[in-house]
Amino acid sequence: MAINFNRKILLEDGQEYYGYGFGATGDKVLEIVFNTSMVGYQEILSDPSYTDQAVVMTYPLIGNYGMAEEDYESAHPSIGALIVREYNDEPSNFRSAATLGEVMKKYGIVGVWGVDTRKLNRSIRDFGSRRALVTDAATPRENGLQLLKESSLPTDAVSRVSRKTPAEIPAEQARFHVAAIDCGMKQNIVRSLNKRGCSVTIVPWDTTAETIRSLQPDGVFISNGPGDPTDVPQTIETIRQLLGTVPIFGICLGHQIISLAYGARTYKLKFGHRGGNHPVKNLETGKIEITSQNHSYAVDKDSLRHTPLKVTHMNLLDQTVEGVKCEKDRVFSVQYHPESAPGPQDSAYLFDRFIHMMEEGGTHHA
Repeated sequence: MAINFNRKILLEDGQEYYGYGFGATGDKVLEIVFNTSMVGYQEILSDPSYTDQAVVMTYPLIGNYGMAEEDYESAHPSIGALIVREYNDEPSNFRSAATLGEVMKKYGIVGVWGVDTRKLNRSIRDFGSRRALVTDAATPRENGLQLLKESSLPTDAVSRVSRKTPAEIPAEQARFHVAAIDCGMKQNIVRSLNKRGCSVTIVPWDTTAETIRSLQPDGVFISNGPGDPTDVPQTIETIRQLLGTVPIFGICLGHQIISLAYGARTYKLKFGHRGGNHPVKNLETGKIEITSQNHSYAVDKDSLRHTPLKVTHMNLLDQTVEGVKCEKDRVFSVQYHPESAPGPQDSAYLFDRFIHMMEEGGTHHA
């Protein structure tokens, strides 16, 4: 251990990784995961899906273009920690309004740089996501392991990051009205819907089906979000009651919630999918999409056999389910992020599919 290291990451299996602190200070027990994106650290930092997670970036240089006011995906970033190889505190970008470290300090996000991220990411890949303690370098290993043993990760992440009250985001030329269930929704989803003529009413994660029906939406959207989809039975029940009554589109956690509402099962992946370069095959067109992903859980393909859902997309890296649909009920979902931010634009057509479904519905309440 170098003498001047002042922070470390202690994994629950005893591995230690030393580095230097930036951002906020203090001890945190988090789930450690990695992200393979080469750009977009601001969007990653402000994506609510990373709540309670320590994200290790595989790209070596982070912070070099600062933080721009227009690029946040949520108003109050809730990520647990950011771990990087090299941190740049002097950004070169005319849009930058603050450094990454300044923003992390403001929102209580701890950071560690100087870590051997190649070794750490290989460990996550080989042994899976685990609990990790981000702490001072001087913290005794035995004390840290005892803290990890006594700590459990919270299961209320969605309720913490979701809106507490409804909000209306009008479109300039509104053609449709979408009720969007906020489980930790990224801002670019709302922008993608607004751009296509959808006024959006964002509702909290536990909003009832009755309340959503009272809004008279042309379509219902279920957002991305953090954690295990089985932790939100209220949202699953809401969707179950709405099936077949209105077009429904789900992304990421929303995809898992739709599958659970139809009676399928979900399971936790070894280390999840996080990055902007995941190949997904559209089984209906045969085309390959390069996608932006961020999730720990997946839908069990075998469990879909006893449901009316049809698999529409497949991950080419591990053959996990990436999309489903029920044509009769006008329901479809994908495991990845067609709104990107950051990431490729290959999948933006899915928003157009949702618009087409609402057009066919014939009742516009814009």
